[in-house]
Amino acid sequence: MNRAQSGKLALAAGALALGLATMTGCGYINPQQTTHQYASSDGIRADVGPLQLRNMLIVSGGEDKPGRLLGAVYNSSSQDVKLTVNGAQGSRTQVAVKANSYTLLNDSADEAILSTSGGIAGSLVDLKVTEDGTDVTKTVRVPVLDGTLAEYKEYLPAGSEPITSGSPTPSPSATATGAGH
Repeated sequence: MNRAQSGKLALAAGALALGLATMTGCGYINPQQTTHQYASSDGIRADVGPLQLRNMLIVSGGEDKPGRLLGAVYNSSSQDVKLTVNGAQGSRTQVAVKANSYTLLNDSADEAILSTSGGIAGSLVDLKVTEDGTDVTKTVRVPVLDGTLAEYKEYLPAGSEPITSGSPTPSPSATATGAGH
């Protein structure tokens, strides 16, 4: 290899390195979304002592109706713990979580029902959550949803069916009759 060829090879390698650095440099300038933790679903996330609450929300038919707490509770400690949730007007529920395990509140075996949801669909309500093993307490704002979305309808607690209006919506064919006569 002569001197001219090695110079061209070095120039090509340098151009390739500069091109790669330029193309990958956008990650240096722009913030990376994968470094930010957020709740990617309808519910919220919070940590209370060794408990990690994920995708927590309340499904209810109204402000003064019962509400079911949905989501997952992870216990990172080596002891069984109990999560106590206090809501509006003295409503309260407890969830037992085994050591180094989790409890899915979507399961019918572990229903967590509050006697009053404390908010209408679309609102955020304050819940005081306590991990009974260490008495760590935190207030979290949890969204309230109703049975309008099909995926939540089955989770409405008994006595919490949403209020529907008394007059049905007219069908498009009924309103279209008589047009042009």
